[in-house]
Amino acid sequence: MNSPLLELPGAVAAPEEASLDTSLDVGVAWHFGDPFAEQRSATRSAVVVDRSNRAIIAVPGEERLSWLHLVLSQHLTELPEGQGTEALVLDSQGHIDCHAMVAHHDGVVYLDTEAAARASSALPSMGVDGKQSLLEYLEAMRFWSKVEPRDASGEFALLSVLGPDAVDLLGKAGVSSVPTAPYEVVGLPGGGFARAVPFRGLYTVDLVVPRDSLVDWWTRLTDAGVRPAGTMAYEALRVEALRPRVGVDTDERAIPHEMGWIHTAAHVAKGCYRGQETVAKVHNVGKPPRRMVLLHLDGSVEIRPETGDPVWHGERKVGRVGSVVLHHELGPVVLALLKRTAPVDVELVAGDAEQDRAVAAAVDPDSVPPDTGEPPGRIAAQGLRGR
Repeated sequence: MNSPLLELPGAVAAPEEASLDTSLDVGVAWHFGDPFAEQRSATRSAVVVDRSNRAIIAVPGEERLSWLHLVLSQHLTELPEGQGTEALVLDSQGHIDCHAMVAHHDGVVYLDTEAAARASSALPSMGVDGKQSLLEYLEAMRFWSKVEPRDASGEFALLSVLGPDAVDLLGKAGVSSVPTAPYEVVGLPGGGFARAVPFRGLYTVDLVVPRDSLVDWWTRLTDAGVRPAGTMAYEALRVEALRPRVGVDTDERAIPHEMGWIHTAAHVAKGCYRGQETVAKVHNVGKPPRRMVLLHLDGSVEIRPETGDPVWHGERKVGRVGSVVLHHELGPVVLALLKRTAPVDVELVAGDAEQDRAVAAAVDPDSVPPDTGEPPGRIAAQGLRGR
């Protein structure tokens, strides 16, 4: 279903021959005529992006926190009202199936995720095997818990506001209390809530508004001076902020450690959730086999790799291309998963040469995750051996 905001003057939908990166955002505006100017406005003033294609799941019920604590990767038993976080659904091997933003508001926990999010499940006792939606997975895990998860996508829609002037302009648009602390959640007049989102170097807030008020909220924001922007600008800023996206930056082998989701979306100390053995083992006695980095592409050529293409060091395949974007300052850049053993200070090649889309690439040194040394479990084991 297309967003009604696509009918606004200047709104441009993603092209029909869209790549995987853009096809995930079908139904909302790709840009409003000048995606580079929209990016610049986000860094200098404020923009609003229609992300109403996000799936929203509501989980009411007196056991909502204790139950979600068992089925998601995050520690949720003590999540207070007015606070959010991030969480994952993992398969039994610890591979990432789904990422969700979380908000605890007015007696309900809300999860928003990709519209096409898939969560694998193997529940032989129920005869369930293969792929399920996140809501289907939650329904399958209810058993006798006092929770009532439901699809709330018809009730609410999500807008994202980004930029240094966002707090002031939100106030002008009628948001009397604007969240500023990471993951802080506050109610909105007329229903819904606002949630501050950690977005490296750029203030970002998600507005989850009643869907029947989506156009009204967009008008209030733009009348207050917030510039309309599309997902093309949002994706470029997301990549710059090193925020991965499931289904684009992840593959079937991706684990939370590789994506920078340990602590932010996956808790290392709690048990019970599916895949937690892998999370704990890699955290305590090993290192992830890959790491997510930002690649700068050769901007002197028009060639671009595609999501899923390989990354090469000479004749050796060392990684996988994820999101591919054009940034208003950085030029063409890519989020990529590289093997931990891959060098980060040499020229690489990103793309499929057989398809004539291989281009020189260089790792942004500021994007390389710090190596924290020996995992704590390995240090403890060595101590027990008298080393």
